Amino acid sequence: MFSQSIIFRELFKGFTVLRWNDKLRPVEFIEMDKHAHKMMIAWCLAKYEEMKGRSIDWYNIIRGGVYELLRRIVIRDIKSPIYYRIKSQYKNVYRKLNQWVFDYFEERLNDETLLRELHQYIVEDNLIDEFSRLILDAGHKYASYLEFLLIKQINPSGYEIEKIDREMLKDIEKFLELDGMQKLITKQKISDFVELCSQLRFQVRWSQTPRIPRTSVLGHSMFVASATYFLSRDNNPCPKRLYNNFFGGLFHDLPETVTRDIISPVKTSSEDFETIVHDLEKELAENEIYPLLEPLWKEEIKYFTQDEFYNKVVIDGEIHKVPTVEEITSNYNDNKYSPYDGQIVRAADQMAAFLEAKSSVEFGIRSDDLVSAIENIRERYKIIIGNIDFSKIYNEL
Repeated sequence: MFSQSIIFRELFKGFTVLRWNDKLRPVEFIEMDKHAHKMMIAWCLAKYEEMKGRSIDWYNIIRGGVYELLRRIVIRDIKSPIYYRIKSQYKNVYRKLNQWVFDYFEERLNDETLLRELHQYIVEDNLIDEFSRLILDAGHKYASYLEFLLIKQINPSGYEIEKIDREMLKDIEKFLELDGMQKLITKQKISDFVELCSQLRFQVRWSQTPRIPRTSVLGHSMFVASATYFLSRDNNPCPKRLYNNFFGGLFHDLPETVTRDIISPVKTSSEDFETIVHDLEKELAENEIYPLLEPLWKEEIKYFTQDEFYNKVVIDGEIHKVPTVEEITSNYNDNKYSPYDGQIVRAADQMAAFLEAKSSVEFGIRSDDLVSAIENIRERYKIIIGNIDFSKIYNEL
């Protein structure tokens, strides 16, 4: 059973890795935010390929996204242009670098399955298929380019700005075989959806509470998705269940693009207010989010964003709530039921809040709200969900 809290602490370090930190920036660009946006874009690109009838290995896309984030966190001090130059021109050095990254995890983890997969991904470079890699690389390049366009606005004649622009467009050109990339480049409606998702980087969580590091809703979404992936592994999920859990975690806060992040104490201040907020989220999503998506994708995004913290399955085309993760594992752990562990997504969401509060206190920024959150979440999760003992996780975090 995978329950090593170290992986969640390693993931959380992604909130402290800065990007473009040699350029004047309108906001801080954070590695965790970038990977969230990359995976949202990769989802869109892969969905377009599915519409063409192509088979997509979603498990590989998920693993490739999560494990690449872990690699980038470890090599945090290497600028991307330097990293890619080493990769392309200094093969021996690149191999040694990757071995060093793997050794870093091998010293900290004792989960044999995870270590084997990390070795295949980082050292052997053969864990995922080439088409999954193409999708992920395309998402990576386009997410980086959208970051660059924000930088370009306030550095119009900055050092090497035009050169960077040309090089990044040249990189994106390599992915024009993908229908989705053609639609993004030609600014069709899906590009507005991708832009809307990127705005979650401007929404700071706990906005009224000073914290270190400050975390955005966008980066939070990637942490929740990644943590959900690791937590889900303990319940031997069928492929559709793992897919739903990961992308449910990734998109669970999507309605906040149109409502902003409303902190939990305010949301739950009264049952009536919470109901009103959920109703407004649905209404605004219908008017402002769903029209930007392909019609075939709308119901799936609804599945991820409505009643996102409830366990759900689909039977004969109807969504049914399921009381426990254990019941899904026993009775519905099959692709045909499209199982979704809302309790696990919620647990990952709460773990993110716990680490946000705990990290800040450890950095010396302490408040009653942060201390209360740490105590309340730890107390609330003295439970077992499915095969996951959360009391053990929180004792180690």
